Amino acid sequence: MKNLFARQNSKKTNEKIIVVSGLPRSGTSMMMKMLAEGGLPTVVDALRQADEDNPNGYFEIEASKSLKDGEKKWLYAAQGKVVKVISYLLEFLPDDLSYDVIFMEREIGEVLASQRKMLQRRNETSTLTDAEMETQFREHLRAVKYWAARKPNMRILFVKYSQMVDAPETLCKSIVDFLEIPLDLKAMQSVPNQSLYRNRS
Repeated sequence: MKNLFARQNSKKTNEKIIVVSGLPRSGTSMMMKMLAEGGLPTVVDALRQADEDNPNGYFEIEASKSLKDGEKKWLYAAQGKVVKVISYLLEFLPDDLSYDVIFMEREIGEVLASQRKMLQRRNETSTLTDAEMETQFREHLRAVKYWAARKPNMRILFVKYSQMVDAPETLCKSIVDFLEIPLDLKAMQSVPNQSLYRNRS
């Protein structure tokens, strides 16, 4: 009986973490809600509430922002669950865990426009011009894709935000196939909202 428990426990602790990632304002919160509606447990806290920029909520955990500072212990309790980690922090995920990453892609111009409006609503400004930020975003995305393709403990599925909003049926099926987990497709498909696709190119 003791050995059986040990095998079961070992299997459980080796479950993959499902990571939703991408640039800020690229649809990561939408994807988190889709996976939650589909039936997957999410690792979130209530520190960042829904607002005009994300009416359906942010689905974040504040601890993820401290990955670069070495705060990683909380991730070991996230095995078998979904967590949002922005693309700039992916490189700080522990190497002794395994990940299935759903990476949201959105047109850079739309990301910049959405970010600009969010900063305006908060009376904040960026020290970079749009051109400078676009260059940084593109260089960062190239580096992330190169790095992720060489991680033996990571699989990655790229999902285009615009296609998910316009044709969720097809892409939801591709996500289920990628994760190899039975999910509620109808519930997932009900999340993308054309009215929330603001700043469309």
